[in-house]
Amino acid sequence: MAKSSFKHVQVSGIAAVVPDNCINIDDEIAFFNNDSALLERNKKILGLGTRHVVDDRTSLSDLLVDAAEHLISSMPIKREKIDALIVVSTSHDFHYPATACIVQGRLGLSEECSSFDVAGLGCSAYVHGLWLAHSLIASGTAHKCLVLSGDLTSTHSDKRNRNSNMLFGDAGTATLLEETDEVCQSWFITGTRGKAYDKLIAPAGGYYLPIRNDIAGLEIKDEAGNVWRMYDDIMKGLDVFKFTTEIAPKGIADILAYSGKTIDEVDYFAIHQANKQIVTTVARWAGLPKDKYSAEAFSKFGNCGAAAVTMELVNRLQKGPLCDVCFATFGVGLSWGFALLDLKNVYVAPIALYKPPANAKTREEKIKYWVDYYKEGNK
Repeated sequence: MAKSSFKHVQVSGIAAVVPDNCINIDDEIAFFNNDSALLERNKKILGLGTRHVVDDRTSLSDLLVDAAEHLISSMPIKREKIDALIVVSTSHDFHYPATACIVQGRLGLSEECSSFDVAGLGCSAYVHGLWLAHSLIASGTAHKCLVLSGDLTSTHSDKRNRNSNMLFGDAGTATLLEETDEVCQSWFITGTRGKAYDKLIAPAGGYYLPIRNDIAGLEIKDEAGNVWRMYDDIMKGLDVFKFTTEIAPKGIADILAYSGKTIDEVDYFAIHQANKQIVTTVARWAGLPKDKYSAEAFSKFGNCGAAAVTMELVNRLQKGPLCDVCFATFGVGLSWGFALLDLKNVYVAPIALYKPPANAKTREEKIKYWVDYYKEGNK
């Protein structure tokens, strides 16, 4: 595992937004054969509750810009002083350019602000983004860095797929990191098990298997009747569960040993909000007391992918401040990221609702725009 620590980088502020469109699992009883007992059993085991989802007018950059604007407007931040911007997601607006480039322009940041994406890590991406930001600031390359994490995970599966769609919600978050003269200790451990890359994957849509006519309308039904498309996420659940329950408790133990902290000395453990069952299993195997972790964010927002652990942190910080926080994340790749950060001086904005503006383009309008754009050729 890659280990690193830093002494003079602080997390100064965090903001989060979710779409204003909220789905309650109780309203989806038809997907549970109209069986209230079956629905209640799933709610109890998985922690199903509500989730916020986008419509086809909203993109990842919309949520990230809104979260960043909430943060910038709430803190004494001068846009021209932000000199690095990192977007972590699996729901980027385009193959290219980077979503970070789009966000940089929409936020009106300096053209000297280095802007780039971290893609394909899924639920471990936020910790990787924080690690990169710490590295840039500690090296003197940047002084103020925005890490924007977000995903439109509700769009990664067909709503008829009750193996996965009911678990996922959408969110965008913004985190500001800055250099500080004070000692602000942080520790990171990251790792990858690439030989298991296909255990959690969206096979089509990249340049390995581009979406063309032969698969664009292809629908595959599994034995339970769930509908899959080749550009949807698919997870080999048992394999990923075994990976998670192996890596996560060990990672928590390793980051504690690396930092020299004990469980008692850590205020809170922000565990990736995959679902309630996974959160509680990881916490139990890691020996965490019940008052130091929660799956409440999953029940409120669903699994928000790269933003899931950020939403967990922000949800908890709405109830009061924390100092030492341990992050435990695991996801696509298969990858993982653990961190222990001092958050005693962090500002946290209230979680906001994002409503698409009246002039937001519909899918049909987006298609027409790009058809016309192509017709113009290279002139």
